[in-house]
Parts: sequence; C-alpha cells; structure tokens
Amino acid sequence: MTVISTELAYVDSTDLFDKVADQPWAIFLDSGKLSTSEQPLRHGNFDVLAIKPKSTLVFDGKITHFRHSSLKERLYGDPLAILKSAIPDLEKESLPEVPYMPGALGYFSYDLARSYEHIPNLAADNEQLPMMAVGIYCVVVVIDHHQKKSFIVQLDESTDTQSVADEWRDLIDWSIEFEHDMADFADEFEANKKRIEPYFTGGLLSSLLEDSMPRDVYRKRFKQVRDYTIAGDCYQVNLTKQFSAQVTGDAWLTYRYLREQSPAPYGCYINLPFAQVLSNSPESFIQCRNRQVLTSPIKGTRPRVHDSDAADKAQANRLLNSPKDRAENLMIVDLMRNDLSRCCEFGSVKVPKLFEVHSFANVHHLISTVSGVLKQNLNVLDLFKVCFPGGSITGAPKIRAMEIIEELEPHRRGLYCGSIGYIGIDGSLETNIAIRTIVVKDGVARYSAGGGLVIDSEVEDEYQELLDKAKMMTKAVFKNKRPSTQ
Repeated sequence: MTVISTELAYVDSTDLFDKVADQPWAIFLDSGKLSTSEQPLRHGNFDVLAIKPKSTLVFDGKITHFRHSSLKERLYGDPLAILKSAIPDLEKESLPEVPYMPGALGYFSYDLARSYEHIPNLAADNEQLPMMAVGIYCVVVVIDHHQKKSFIVQLDESTDTQSVADEWRDLIDWSIEFEHDMADFADEFEANKKRIEPYFTGGLLSSLLEDSMPRDVYRKRFKQVRDYTIAGDCYQVNLTKQFSAQVTGDAWLTYRYLREQSPAPYGCYINLPFAQVLSNSPESFIQCRNRQVLTSPIKGTRPRVHDSDAADKAQANRLLNSPKDRAENLMIVDLMRNDLSRCCEFGSVKVPKLFEVHSFANVHHLISTVSGVLKQNLNVLDLFKVCFPGGSITGAPKIRAMEIIEELEPHRRGLYCGSIGYIGIDGSLETNIAIRTIVVKDGVARYSAGGGLVIDSEVEDEYQELLDKAKMMTKAVFKNKRPSTQ
C-alpha cells in the first residue's frame, strides 16, 4: 500500500466541513484555529477532516459491530484489540510534509473502562451511547494553518478511495472559488454578521434545562467524598454532574457557534448515525509520535475576568500559586507517571513541564506535562488501554476513585471524560479528554462538568467551578435565552 499526499490551496476548515457535516460518520478534529483570528493561537496548527470511512466499529458493551462495505460482522472480545487488527499497516512510515495519515478516528467513552476494570454497575445509563465508535478512513484532509496549505492524504488509488479524494478536491476547489467571489462583499458581510449575531437562533434550541445533581444534593455527595478521603480510601475524586435538555435544530451550527465563542485546542465534531458529538475540550489525553509519548493533565481552574486585564492576570497568578491546586495537579501528575511507567522504557518517564497556566476563553487552567518513550514491544493502542481513562477526570488512586464515582454520580458518564481522537497508520496517536463535550442523541443534548475534590476543598467554591466550566456549553445550547431549570 502506498500513501499519497496532494497539496492544495488553504481553505477555512469550518466552511469546508459545512459541505459534509450532515454525512454519516463525518468527523472534524478541530485545533481551534480560527481563520479570522488576528493573533495565532498557541495550541495546534492542524485540523483533520474525514468522511466515508471504509470500515466502522461500534462496541455496545458486549459486541463490536464491524462493517466493511457490504460485510457486517458481530465480533466478541477486546474492542481495542479488534480495532488494532482493523487498522491497515499500523506503524507504516509517515510523510515528511504532513503529520496526519489515514487511519482510525472516533470516540472511546468513559464507560469503555468497564471492559478492562471491575467497576460496579450502579449508575443509570440514561444516554445509551455505544462505548466505542470508530471509523477507518482511507482519506483525510489536513488543514495546515501555519503554512496556509491544505492536503488530501490517501492510502491508495483504489476506485473507492480515489472517489472520496476526488470529492474532497471538488469541495476544496469550490470553496476557493466561493471565497474569491465573496471577497468583494467581505466588508458588507462582516457588518451584517455583527448586526444579526445577537439574534442568532440557528443550531440547537431548548428552554428547559435539567440538572442531575442540584446544589443540595451536590453538598451531600461532596461530604461523602470528604468522608472517603478522611477514611483513607482516596486522595482525590473527580465529582461531576450532568445537564440535559430536549432540543431541536442543527447540532453542527451549534458547534460552529461554540468554537467561535470559545476556540479549544482539542475540539471535535462527529456526525454519527445515532448521535452528534460536539467537543470543545481544552485537554490533551495521550499523544504519541515516533514512540515519544506525552500526556498533559489539567487540574486547577479559575474563571477569566474579561473586563480587566489586571484582574484577569491576578486571577491566573492566584491559580499558579495556590497550594491546593498545585497539590491536586501533582497528585494527577504522579498518577500519570505511574500509568506511563507501565508502558514506557525504564527511566524514560519525565515531567518536563509542571504547573503551567494556560488561558482559554472562559477559564484559566493549571496544566502539567508528563513524557516517556513507548516500549518497543508495544503499540499506541496498548499505551491507550493502560492509561485509559485519564487520571485527571477520575482522581487517585484511579480504580478506587472510579468506584466512588459510580456510587455517587446518578448517571453514567458515557462519552464525557472518555476520549476522542486519531490513530494513524504510521503508529501515531493523538487523543483528547472529552470534557466540555455535548452529546446530542434522540432529541436530547447532554453535557457534564465537575472537578477534583481533595481534603481541603470548599463545597461552594467547587460548585461554582463546575458552573463556570459548564457556562459556555449552556450558552451554546440556549444562545441568548436564559434557560429555566428543574
């Protein structure tokens, strides 16, 4: 098999994806780079778009439903092992001009961990989302924001693969022609856009927001976590709650609104036959290229202050110098060091960055980086399996924290706190932690928020933090209407 890369003119990723967003299994891995940004964002320069997978794998908790052309199979066993066998030529040599190859793109829900760990079944599964949904794509489009180029990368020149590549080429050519035609109307368009934006009603619409854990219930669960901490069961537990709303409308338009208001470095939109996924995640989970492994856990949050640069900077400094937040972050760094040590070369696991403040649209986050070198006898799916789910969204120790989460949270997390990402045929891996993520299924939009609780956490502070994290998702679903709650 050969890999072919075709360089084309630079196009706007979201405008290009507009034309395919309603296709089943269309996926957009979004770096949050806006073509209209005056200043380049620090996080990522590449977007990856894909349509028409050659194969799909959907794991329902017992069976992996594998579809390849007209072939349909029901496969039993480890879903990640099945996925590994379905990716062609894993660890094929990469191309120098583009960092993303064809391969597997999709999601892995938090509850996939039930296939590998003994977690009790206590919480209600109200979402009924498959635990894994991944497509094998022989063609991907890579938008390079730094070099201002687009690439079509395809696995071979078979009839089916070439047909998908030709479709992308036509769409890119059309987008370029349209941009040229619209250039003369740019000023008028921007003026009208600003005028009508406050009245924007596209996308998902709802008026009633349901809350799985009202403030008084959260206080009780908070106390239970503290009791477990005092008893020595755990050092930290990530306690979250779910918001849900009946919705109508276009999920893709809502994603566009969300990423314009709050660009995130590990965003994603997936249009599945059974659900739409809108991820505005700021957090990387596991990255691996050329066997070099990186994980960047987030632990520590403060809201942004938009009306005062000085106050906003002071807020960031308070986060950076908070003994509590640094202690929380360090606990998760140690957990991730332990996870990486199980699959990385002896002595290779390091912490090159500890306690860095990263600022996003609505919050400051405290982020550290742990690195290592993947063992020669392992591949990236072995690495992913060992580390999944990420410790920043469980607590420590991981398995005991997950048991407590199952006891205290009324609903299963589903995709929330799982992972979305990419596994290339060159053996590369890039995944996020699926926080700040909305799942739309059967006319209901669900999203969750929470935070890590430790012995000196304050209940009102923690509750406000989760509201701060959920704020942009609520705004995206309800636009300018104030949602009523029950």
